[in-house]
Amino acid sequence: MRLTINGKEETVSDVVNIADLLKIRGIETPEMVSVELNSEILNRVDFETTQLKENDQIEFLFFMGGGQTRG
Repeated sequence: MRLTINGKEETVSDVVNIADLLKIRGIETPEMVSVELNSEILNRVDFETTQLKENDQIEFLFFMGGGQTRG
């Protein structure tokens, strides 16, 4: 199946849903990533049930910690 992931076209196999794709991509902390599918942000509770289709566009949005401290 061809998908566009973070702006790059990729071919993946054995992917059925968003949760599967996260596992294949080696994302060990799915609670730290938001997923946009075809320009719509998904709820985490829907990762297991959201089926992927040919030519879907997916963006992974990772939460990053850090910042500037004042001293």
